[in-house]
Amino acid sequence: MFPLFITFEGLDGSGKSTHLRRAAEWMEQRRIDVRITHEPGGTPLGDAIRQVFLDPRWKSLDGRVEALLVFASRRQHLLEVIEPSLAAGQHVLCDRFTDSTLVYQGSGRGIPWNWIEELDELATGGRRPDLTLLFDLPADVAQGRGQSPKRRAKGLDRIDVEGLDFYRRGRDAYLELARREPERYRIIDSSGERDETWRQVEEVLASTFAVADPA
Repeated sequence: MFPLFITFEGLDGSGKSTHLRRAAEWMEQRRIDVRITHEPGGTPLGDAIRQVFLDPRWKSLDGRVEALLVFASRRQHLLEVIEPSLAAGQHVLCDRFTDSTLVYQGSGRGIPWNWIEELDELATGGRRPDLTLLFDLPADVAQGRGQSPKRRAKGLDRIDVEGLDFYRRGRDAYLELARREPERYRIIDSSGERDETWRQVEEVLASTFAVADPA
């Protein structure tokens, strides 16, 4: 099998990051070579941009400024981590990619998708994941998890504190992307218990990597 670029997408609070790490462990147990990474960030430069991007002091950032920041991070990430890992034969699991920009800066901030798609072509050459797992749940549930007392104790970032309408626009945008590319997307219902969400993820992994006996 050629190395796959697999992204984990979803609203904040959807559980995508937790299940990405669990997916990597599942693959490692089966001696499947895997690299995990995240956006914005994934490189020293990208992580520095991430700190600026999420800093609550910049709560009024223009949506186009946000998009330019994440694409600067994404370009470096692609050059330094994603493409070299794939070329070395590693599967790459990435927490967010361009779909997140279409959702958050596009539908969330009102930036036209065609503007973001043109920027994506410049920054990544239109690089698309081979497979995307979308962790879907009602907007109010995602907001509740994203703004839980535990998260508040750690400190909420600029995106965490967004209102329910922002979460709703985000969910609608993700589902629209999934409708547009059903061959790439696998929708995971993450509204329930963590183990039930994981069962769905494991089924996708077992099918993708032709593993007949999921643990």
